Amino acid sequence: MTTEHTPEYSLVIPVYRNAENIPHLLPVLEEMWENTGRNMEVVFIVDGSPDNSFEMLRQALPQTPYPAQLLEHSRNFGSFAAIRTGMGVARGSYMAAMAADLQEPPELVLEMFETLANDNADVVFGQRSERDDPFLYKLLSQTFWKIYRKWVIPEIPEGGVDVFGCNRRVRDAVLSLSEANSSLVAQLFWVGYRRAFLPYKRRKREQGVSAWSMRKRLKYMLDSILSFTNLPIMILFWIGLLGVTISALLAIVVLGAWFMGSVGAKGYTPLMLALVFFSSLQLLATGIVGFYLWRIFENTKCRPATFVSTALRFDPENSRGDHGR
Repeated sequence: MTTEHTPEYSLVIPVYRNAENIPHLLPVLEEMWENTGRNMEVVFIVDGSPDNSFEMLRQALPQTPYPAQLLEHSRNFGSFAAIRTGMGVARGSYMAAMAADLQEPPELVLEMFETLANDNADVVFGQRSERDDPFLYKLLSQTFWKIYRKWVIPEIPEGGVDVFGCNRRVRDAVLSLSEANSSLVAQLFWVGYRRAFLPYKRRKREQGVSAWSMRKRLKYMLDSILSFTNLPIMILFWIGLLGVTISALLAIVVLGAWFMGSVGAKGYTPLMLALVFFSSLQLLATGIVGFYLWRIFENTKCRPATFVSTALRFDPENSRGDHGR
C-alpha cells in the first residue's frame, strides 16, 4: 500500500482560448516543478473554452512528470470564477494563480512560493512595473487604477494585480465569500492578512489573441467598484445636494425679480437645456442604483458560482491518472 504524496505547492491556471499557448506552457511548468524540488501540482481549469484546449491537456498531461488536475466548467463563467474553482481543489499548503499565456514570468511565481514558504507573508501580489500593452489600453488602465486607488482600495498597487499567491488560511477566507459578481483581487485585499508585493515586467503575448475584451474589462471595472464602495451613490447624493442648493438660490433670485416686475416670457432655451440635463441625470442615477439592486438580487438567489462538468487527476507516481466526473 502506497501513501499518497501531497504537494506543498499548487499552481492554478485558468484556460480559455489558449490552445496555441499549451505546447509552450507545458515545458515551462515542468521546469517550474523541478525548481520547487518536484513538490508542485498544476491545476488547470478549462473555463468553457470553445477551442480544443481541454482535449490537448487531457492527451498531454498523462505524459508530464508533475502531478496535475484538469477540470472543465460546464460553460464560461469567467477567469476569476475559474481561479476560485482551482483554489478550491488545490492540495498544496501554498498556491498561486498564473495565466496560461505566459505573460507573467514563471520566476515570479517561484518567488511567491518562496516568500509564502518562508512565512514572510500570507498573500503575495505581483506588482507590474512595466507592461507591453497598446497605448490606449495602457492609458485607460492607468486612469482606472489611479481612481480606484484613490477612492476604493488605496492598498492596491499601481496597475492593478494579475497574478497572486497565498497560503491556505487566505484561500479559506476568500472562498468563504460567496457573493456573486464580485472581484477576486479586491476580495484578497478586503480579507486583510500580511501582504507582500513583488515587482515584475509583464511580457508581450507571443501566441494567440487575448480573450480579455473591452466588454469583460468594463464588467470587471463595475464589479470592482460596485462591490466594494458606495462612491457612485455618494457622488449622486452630492450632485443632487448641490443642485438643490443652486436651485434654491436661483428660486430666491427669480422670485425677487418677479416681485420687481423684471420677469418676461424669455428663457425658453436655458429652461429646455436644464430639463434635458436633469432628466439625463435622473436616468443615470436610476441606472447606478439599479446596478446595486441587481447585485443584491443576484446574491439572494444563492446560485452556485460555477459547475464542474469534468474532473481528471494525473499522478505520475501511479500507472494511470484517476478520473472522475
